[in-house]
Amino acid sequence: MAVVKSFRVEPQNSRVGHTECSGTIRAVEVAGEKYVQIDTYGSSDREFQDKISQSLRLTEAAFNQLKKLGETHF
Repeated sequence: MAVVKSFRVEPQNSRVGHTECSGTIRAVEVAGEKYVQIDTYGSSDREFQDKISQSLRLTEAAFNQLKKLGETHF
């Protein structure tokens, strides 16, 4: 699992599509620190479809960066 404290915004460098997957998002608190956690579960043809593939925990600062970029982009 990775804890993301900040992002570096870069331009798009690829136009290749990615495989779709399911994901979950949850509010997490660990030792008094709050995070937003995003888990992905891999593609539908994966052997163990309900097993977490990747997890990211975002600090408040990283979440706010992501939120601001999303609001500007969309």
